[in-house]
Amino acid sequence: MSEAEMTGTEHMGGIGQLSVVTTVTEGIRVLALAGEIDHHTGDTLRHALDASGTARPRIVVDMRQVTFMDSSGINVFIAAHQVLSEAGGWLRLAAVGESVMRTLTLVGVDAVIDCRATLRQALTG
Repeated sequence: MSEAEMTGTEHMGGIGQLSVVTTVTEGIRVLALAGEIDHHTGDTLRHALDASGTARPRIVVDMRQVTFMDSSGINVFIAAHQVLSEAGGWLRLAAVGESVMRTLTLVGVDAVIDCRATLRQALTG
């Protein structure tokens, strides 16, 4: 599989929705999110982060186009981090916008899940 080859896409259109585009770069699943992460879109994110049956899963979530995240998103990310870590893998968040990063920092998620300033840093670090 070539670098950054598209392997699947999920899209939910409309205001207040979340789109997820999944690619693979050097064996790392990259989820590019756009929109809002809340109780309406949490299942979309949960499904995208599912790595069942994958040995040592590595996932980077590109948050550059996420405009809002509530506690639903925090819960999904914490649960995914735990599952991926237990499977010998990891989860990294990349390019988190200022308002979403404030939320992550307030609840201490940035101390649990590796947050990188850029997608490139998340892929190489």
